Amino acid sequence: MKSANRILILLLMVVASAGVFSCKSQKKIAAEQEAAAEARKIAKAKADLEILLSDNSGLSLSEKESRLKVIKDMNIEDAEVKQLIVQVEEKLQREREAMLAKERAAKQAQEREENMKVEDQKGLGDYFKMIANSSNLGTSNRYIEEALGLFASPDVPVLIIISKSGDIVDYDRPTTIKKYLEYLKDQEVDRNKIENVVYDANGKITELELIKK
Repeated sequence: MKSANRILILLLMVVASAGVFSCKSQKKIAAEQEAAAEARKIAKAKADLEILLSDNSGLSLSEKESRLKVIKDMNIEDAEVKQLIVQVEEKLQREREAMLAKERAAKQAQEREENMKVEDQKGLGDYFKMIANSSNLGTSNRYIEEALGLFASPDVPVLIIISKSGDIVDYDRPTTIKKYLEYLKDQEVDRNKIENVVYDANGKITELELIKK
C-alpha cells in the first residue's frame, strides 16, 4: 500500500514537472517569436529609412514625410534606427527649404514678368497716343520704330473688336502692328484701347487685341 502511494506521488510530481516545463517552453517560444518580429520590424525600418536617405527613391517630398511619420510612430528603441531618423529629418528639411525657395523664386519671376507686361501695355498705349498726336513726321516714325521693338515682328496680327455680346465677338478686318501704327500716324486719331496681349517666351508681343473706346 505504501509502495503504491509512493508511486502515485512520483507520478504526480512527474506530471507537475511536465506542466511547468511545458509552460516555460511556451513562454520561451513566445519570447523568441516576439524578438524575431521585433528584429524584422527594425530591419524593415532601417531599409525604409535608407531608401528615404537615397536620392533615387522616386518619391515626392510629401510621400517621404508620410513614410517617415509611419516609422517614427512605431517608437522603435534601436540606436541605429533613431540615428537614421534624425538624418532623414535633416534631409527632408533641406528638401522642404529648397522647394519653398524655388516656389518663391518662381512666384517672384512671375510677378516681375506680369509687371513688365503691364508696363509694356501702358507703354504701348502711350506710343499709340504719341504716334496719333505727333505733328512731326520724323518723330512719328521714331515712335513707330520704338513701339515695334515691343513686338516679335512687324507682322504680328492686330485684332480690333467692334462689338461684344456675351461670348459673341465681332472683329474688324485683321491687320498687322506695322500697318496699324502707320494708320495711327496717318489718321492722327487713337480710337482703340488695349483689350488683350499675348507674349512669347522672350516677352515679345505675338498678338494684340484692341477694342473700340
